[in-house]
Amino acid sequence: MKVDVYKRPEREGMFSYLAVPEGRPIPSEATNIDWETAENSIDLDENNEPVHGFSAADALSQINDKGYAITRVQNNRMRIGPNV
Repeated sequence: MKVDVYKRPEREGMFSYLAVPEGRPIPSEATNIDWETAENSIDLDENNEPVHGFSAADALSQINDKGYAITRVQNNRMRIGPNV
């Protein structure tokens, strides 16, 4: 699956990332945040390296559940999953 990835600044120079299926808009529940484009048309494939903290399995699971995937920074570490 190809996705577009957006980022927003967090603390200490780190970023949170949002991935949506390629060509889809940022979901309405996430538009209140100033996202900027990080990369377009990224291939989420289980054989590829994680992209901006997204592993293919985690991102695809989140996209299937809610239409987008998101990371966040917690204790100077990137966290991925439903507790975001």
